[in-house]
Amino acid sequence: MPRAKKVKKLFVLDTSVILHDHRSIRQFEEHDVAIPIIVLEELDNFKRGNESKNFEAREFIRIIDNLSEKNTLNDWIILDKKLKSRFKIHFSSSDTPASKAETVMGQKADHKILDASLELKEENANREVILVTKDINLRLKAKALGVKAEDYETGKVKIETQSFKGIEQIEQPDDELIKQVFKEKATTDLSILNGKVKSNQFYIVKNGTSSLLAYYNPIHETVNRVEKQFVYGIKPKNAEQTFAIHALLNKDIKLVSITGVAGTGKTLLALASALEQRNAFKQIVLARPIVPLSNREIGFLPGSAHDKVNPYMAPLWDNLSYIKNQFKETEKKYQQIMQMQEEGRILVSPLAFIRGRSLSDVMFIIDEAQNLTPHEVKTIVTRAGDNTKLVFTGDVRQIDTPYLDENSNGLTYLIDRLQGQNLYAHIHLEKGERSELANLANDLL
Repeated sequence: MPRAKKVKKLFVLDTSVILHDHRSIRQFEEHDVAIPIIVLEELDNFKRGNESKNFEAREFIRIIDNLSEKNTLNDWIILDKKLKSRFKIHFSSSDTPASKAETVMGQKADHKILDASLELKEENANREVILVTKDINLRLKAKALGVKAEDYETGKVKIETQSFKGIEQIEQPDDELIKQVFKEKATTDLSILNGKVKSNQFYIVKNGTSSLLAYYNPIHETVNRVEKQFVYGIKPKNAEQTFAIHALLNKDIKLVSITGVAGTGKTLLALASALEQRNAFKQIVLARPIVPLSNREIGFLPGSAHDKVNPYMAPLWDNLSYIKNQFKETEKKYQQIMQMQEEGRILVSPLAFIRGRSLSDVMFIIDEAQNLTPHEVKTIVTRAGDNTKLVFTGDVRQIDTPYLDENSNGLTYLIDRLQGQNLYAHIHLEKGERSELANLANDLL
């Protein structure tokens, strides 16, 4: 009996999907993709600026321009000859019976997108029409009107990734083996890890009262003892921070991610470790994505460009000041920091301001990385040049952008894709060290 022909689905993309990933129209395999014309109008409002959404809008417009060179966009255009996937711009008729959303909820771009989805559903009664949007409320409205709606899943990772902390506790019955590694600082006997071997993974190996902090070195295939190290006046206060400093100072590890709630010391440890290695890099760059508060764009704030962004950079300056104040003004390390700032060897900047620059001979720390998209993280990592070390810090439970969540943000994506690689290490910091009050807030509020 011949197999029934598989009916292709029709996906309708919202503006939020394109601003998240300009390549989104090519992520639906053999299925067709339609873009309501109002989406192009919305993208026109986003094409100017230095933020990620502006870059995504411009790149998507270029893709559409290339597709339209030999085609009219209101007809189906082949995206992939092998998969036979197609794309088109959908023009809605204002007098169509399907125009329910604007009639019920008023004139709004989201409602025009809903009406386009309803119209496509009527025109393609034999196919499954699905609205894809990062906007939860738009998904709810679509479902209320009888349109199937989904989140954009490309770049999302499994829930299990969130349980990966980069640190494993091992119960080792051979106390002598623990003592041997503690004394000799390394061993090729991997049995100490009970088979839980993973590149650049950190371990707390215990036997009763005996314990050992260790990590697996994939280059030498050894289990190495991890010792506490001071970095520019900062002392690790727990095993997790000790592991973080070890990864940050390890020359063989080119990419480090550190997660944890507020007060666990993520950015402070990264900056102190960078200063400790000041002679190994020409520049230390601290950057963070700017997420405007209360949806107010930076352009509306008073003052110069520096005045506009400085409040967003305050946490980075605070960390630098904290490290600097471990020393007296007359001490050499204090004066070294001042000199590096004057020479531009320490740069604190919004991430958007350094887009496109080459990252060579730099230790680059990206704070609040949970507010980046997977594509933004990939763009940063692929710019790494010779003698560059990248550090991403953040808390995946504290996301400030409306279209990202714990499973779709760039930091989670990075951890999911790179764990176990020889050049990468991840550490999750559990214990807050800021104050008892901060710990109480993290636990109960």
